[in-house]
Amino acid sequence: MEIRNIAIIAHVDHGKTTLVDKILHSTNIFRDNQETGELIMDSNDLERERGITIFSKNVSVTYKDVKINVIDTPGHSDFGGEVERVLKMADGVLLLVDAFEGPMPQTRFVLQKALKLGLHPIVVINKVDKPNCRPDEVHDAVFELFFNLDATEEQLDFPTIYGSSKQGWMNTTLEPTDNIFPLLDIILEKVPAPLTPDGNLQMQITSLDYSSFLGRIAVGKVARGIIKENQPLSLMKLDGTVQKRKSVK
Repeated sequence: MEIRNIAIIAHVDHGKTTLVDKILHSTNIFRDNQETGELIMDSNDLERERGITIFSKNVSVTYKDVKINVIDTPGHSDFGGEVERVLKMADGVLLLVDAFEGPMPQTRFVLQKALKLGLHPIVVINKVDKPNCRPDEVHDAVFELFFNLDATEEQLDFPTIYGSSKQGWMNTTLEPTDNIFPLLDIILEKVPAPLTPDGNLQMQITSLDYSSFLGRIAVGKVARGIIKENQPLSLMKLDGTVQKRKSVK
């Protein structure tokens, strides 16, 4: 199965978590009778209370037989170390901006890191349903921001999607639709599949999770080779020691 790795960057209250909710529901990741609610990716109580992302989370959806790994990134410079690690898992980035407010200072911080890593950007101008929105001016402001951050010519030629996460639609124009599929289509088209050269397995761990069934879970990106069930692994630690492990399903 083909894979796309995409990170989402947005300022507080620009609609990032709502958009992730719509992606999850649109790709039928849940059972019909499953209660999911809203703010699915904001699992931390403080995140739900304040509407911010502190810890990076990732989720996989399947669209047109392609697996899309969606990585929710912190949007504040106080979590710069977390941002740096998780962006290395992605090959492309969704820059989500409010159609009235435009790009904000914290957006600039995270975007700069993404551009320096050579990620392929897609700009999503959200909340175009709000009164007094100014999508054309915001688009120009985003282009100027990219230019000031020394984006490459390829990065400056970013595709733009307009829509309303709250209403559940996205489009390449300001014409409302009844779904977000144009956004998923542009991800498949513009974000390259990850390159994984042949050779011995090499995986960079970028974050940790926990399961009461499996225990500690390492989350990261395979940079070389293939990882399989029950495969012998070597964990390289910062102090130079090596621990023998085995992968599980």
